[in-house]
Parts: sequence; structure tokens; C-alpha cells
Amino acid sequence: MKSIVVYCGSSPGTNQTYKEVARELGEKMASRSIRLIYGGGNLGLMGTVADSVILNGGQVTGVIPNFLAALEVAHQTLTELHFVETMHERKFKMVQFAKGVVALPGGYGTLDELFEILAWRQLKLYDGPIAVLNTNGFYDLLLQQLDRMVEDGFLKPENRALLIVAETVDEVLEKIEEYWQEII
Repeated sequence: MKSIVVYCGSSPGTNQTYKEVARELGEKMASRSIRLIYGGGNLGLMGTVADSVILNGGQVTGVIPNFLAALEVAHQTLTELHFVETMHERKFKMVQFAKGVVALPGGYGTLDELFEILAWRQLKLYDGPIAVLNTNGFYDLLLQQLDRMVEDGFLKPENRALLIVAETVDEVLEKIEEYWQEII
């Protein structure tokens, strides 16, 4: 496992716990020599996780569309920063670099990225593990909705099982590592 994409909010949220978990994820990724791949921003949880990886001696690759970089939200101290034209290019380039995906709390953008990569996984366009870090029960209602989709016949149980759920940073990193050990 060399790199993980992290999807998360460009806002810090209202609960300090989310920022603390983003910081912890960054620290533990750096300590395990896991490169962070993310959206390249310096705001919110995105900036927190990137700063934490950097402060702990880790490597960070950002991918940001030019229109967002022009708004001065691009992080300036990353290991590398790639500029793309569209959000679609950004999402594609991010997962090209990654051996796993973790979603922290976030808004529409986080959910967009999470569901697109799940659809890609279902269609076998991406083969890595995909997880949500369910901090403070943030994803509980979403997980209930996914179960409802299975119950009502819109989502196959094996596709529902593509989403790994973890409650702690250690658990999410261990589950991603276990995924690759089972494949090999």
C-alpha cells in the first residue's frame, strides 16, 4: 500500500472531532509511509489532513482544477501538485495514483466523489478498497440508505459490500491493508 485518496470536506465542520480525526489520519499515514492523494486544497478537513501528513514527514500529492487554484485555495507546500481542467479529470487522476480510498466527513463534493468511485468499483473500472471513516456516526444515515437500496432491489448485496466502514483511523488503515493482503 503506497498511497490513499482521501475525500473530505473543504470545510472543517462544526464538530472539532472531525478536524482531530483528519489530523490523526494524516499523522498515521505519514508514519506508515502512505502517500496522501487528495483534491489539493488548503481549506477545511482537506487542508488539515494534508498539513498533518506534511508536518509528520509524509508525502502529499494534490490534484486541483485550474478554476479552483485561481480562487487561491490550492495548497502551496505539497510534495507535488497537479493542475487539471475539470472536476472529472481531477477525480480520474486522483484514483490513478491510489491503492485505496477513504472518505472522511464532508458535503456534496465528498459524496459525489465517494459515489462515483463506488460506481467505478461496481463496474470494475477501479479495483481498490473504498472506505468511509464513520467518525461520530457521520455516515450512519447514509449507510441506512444503502441498506434500504438493497432491501428495495436497487443495489445488490455484493455491491453494498464494496464499501468498507470503519470507526477509527487505525481500523480504516488496517482494513485497507487487509484488503490488499487478501488479494495477493
